[in-house]
Amino acid sequence: MTDPSPPAAVAPPSPAHAALSSLPWQQRFAHLGADFVAPIAPAPLPEPYWVGQSGALAQSLGLPPGWATADSALQALTGNQLLPGSAMVASVYSGHQFGVWAGQLGDGRACLLGELAGQEIQLKGAGPTPFSRRGDGRAVLRSAIREFLCSEAMHGLGIPTTRALCVTGSDATIWRETAETAAVVARVAPSFIRFGHFEHFSKREQIPQLQALADFVIDHYYPQCRDATGANPYLALLGEVSRKTAELLAHWQAVGFCHGVMNSDNMSILGLTLDYGPFQFLDAFAPGHICNHSDTEGRYAFSEQPNMAYWNLYCLTDALMPLIGDEDAATEAVDTYRAHFQAASQLCLAKKMGLDQADPRQKALTDMLLPMLAADQVDYTIFWRRLSHWAARMDDEDYSVMDLFVNRQQMQTWQYAFESMHKGMGTTDISARMLRANPKFVLRNYMAQEAIAAAQAKDFSVLAQLQTVLENPFDEHPAHERWAGFAPDWAASIAVSCSS
Repeated sequence: MTDPSPPAAVAPPSPAHAALSSLPWQQRFAHLGADFVAPIAPAPLPEPYWVGQSGALAQSLGLPPGWATADSALQALTGNQLLPGSAMVASVYSGHQFGVWAGQLGDGRACLLGELAGQEIQLKGAGPTPFSRRGDGRAVLRSAIREFLCSEAMHGLGIPTTRALCVTGSDATIWRETAETAAVVARVAPSFIRFGHFEHFSKREQIPQLQALADFVIDHYYPQCRDATGANPYLALLGEVSRKTAELLAHWQAVGFCHGVMNSDNMSILGLTLDYGPFQFLDAFAPGHICNHSDTEGRYAFSEQPNMAYWNLYCLTDALMPLIGDEDAATEAVDTYRAHFQAASQLCLAKKMGLDQADPRQKALTDMLLPMLAADQVDYTIFWRRLSHWAARMDDEDYSVMDLFVNRQQMQTWQYAFESMHKGMGTTDISARMLRANPKFVLRNYMAQEAIAAAQAKDFSVLAQLQTVLENPFDEHPAHERWAGFAPDWAASIAVSCSS
């Protein structure tokens, strides 16, 4: 009788796996309890694979070197299994959608794993939750890539935003308008709390829960709201959120970003850009542009975004009234949004024109310029970048800016006024400041579409190229010049909707 074969040797866990298993997860939001979150069981996707990763974000979260080589990281960030100390919970919230009260919503396809380095990590597309409302809880590859790229692009632009750690894919079939493949995007933010979280408890008259939520937000993110002796901290919170929201909207408008679906449940209590669905960066400057195919009435058109943020802040004001108590004081606090928005907008535009602070002459130039850009449907990003280079010499023989306009004479007059405003300032310094404020690269729809088409064929090189330029959009990147040009004609046929 022969001896049985010895058991196969089991490979020891890799150093990366061991380091991942010892990550110091926190569960601060989940500790608010069952009124706020519901547990989720993993719903595995078969044979996941990496699509894209943000190495810089991973490092800031304290993920170990080589983390992406560990299968446990791939499985955990697809939602297939848990790392020690992490969890899977979904939060409940409500909200107004397209101006109509929608009632209870919640994380229908997102789950919170916990916090690392003070940042929540949330998986979008990891399967159904108690709030899925008959949905499958999944995301498709195209939407996950769009969110991953735009999150990192906005961060590169210096605009407050949620981030994206990675995208994983699976060949599992997901049905939307057609059959597509599944993906999961790992989103990162200090908090994913929305205006709709407050609306949920206020509308249900669950005041202890509303206060617990407000106290959690103040204690962890707005401790200055308790600093003033005798002041109402919830009133102070409303004022701080109004200010942060105003500054966010000023950044959006200055860079030509259209969110597309500014429902109150998509508004961050921290003033972050949240939920990338039917977004778009303007190609031609068109104030009335509607980027969301589902927005048939144009509620969230580009020019309407500042007003819609203000409207959503009033929804938040109503939600906080049981804690504030003084309607006049609450109205005064939320109305600071208008002054903050105007100040922040003028500062953003001043920087785009090479100034350190807002100037009455710059405002007059802006008031002249925007109708000209709209009348001639000038490419917004290319105009500002060309103007930044032209400012280095302000050369009458350089027609690169003027060539963008049908009414060249009008633009020439404007350039003379621009030059006059900067008289006595060093043109090299002006240009350098402008080049730091006016990106060469933004995530145009056609760029995302090219990355998606390649990724659907398992080619992730286009995504990697775009990630390179979008993480540092103010740099020249001569090897990637093609991403800085005009959108091709076929881009006009791209339609994105709430299902995107």
